[in-house]
Amino acid sequence: MITTKKSKTELNVTSLISEIWDILDDSQKDILLGSIKVQVYNKGEMVHCEGGVPQYMMCLLQGKVKVYKGGVGGRNQIVRMIKPVEYFGYRAYFANQVYVNDAAAFERSTICLIPLDVISRLIDMNIELAKFFIRALSKNLGMADERTVNLTQKHLRGRLAESLLFLKESYGVEEDGCTLSIFLSREDLANLSNMTTSNAIRTLSQFAAEHLIIIDGRKIKIIDEETLLKINKVG
Repeated sequence: MITTKKSKTELNVTSLISEIWDILDDSQKDILLGSIKVQVYNKGEMVHCEGGVPQYMMCLLQGKVKVYKGGVGGRNQIVRMIKPVEYFGYRAYFANQVYVNDAAAFERSTICLIPLDVISRLIDMNIELAKFFIRALSKNLGMADERTVNLTQKHLRGRLAESLLFLKESYGVEEDGCTLSIFLSREDLANLSNMTTSNAIRTLSQFAAEHLIIIDGRKIKIIDEETLLKINKVG
């Protein structure tokens, strides 16, 4: 884990965390600026661990982070994929709980860390900031409810189609307009789609045979998004 000095990153941080920055008055901005720090996490490095006590709200500035939960038989379930610029790591604090899942850098990632006791102080000063977190938590709860239903009721093809479309929407594509800008192992893709690795490999091969995608190592190109959307909708 590499710590970046605030003086070199302050301008970038304040522009990237503008969702909160724009809510605060000048004195509150000074409090925030005096407390933040920026850290770089290498690929695979843990950002927070299940059972840990939450100390920071995190904002992903660059890179990708996965939030996952250990399951039966040692199989992990990816519950969220964090994208820039997204806040995470604060729900357990507001619930007065320890972390109930793990978070790890999916690739080299830069994260802004804001002490949660500072966030709590700012909420006491600013009702608009409190409303911001209510909206964010409510949105995340709705998404979690929908995802729970989809991952338990959809067939394998529907789950995998949903995951591929989610990855495209979240992280975009490369210059060719079709290669996903995130390279997941088959195990990670399976964990995201709530299926075994063998089922993920088999279903990917089916999609490739149907000319919906092209597989090039860990790279996946989406070439028939319309059909994937139909598979996702049918489930």
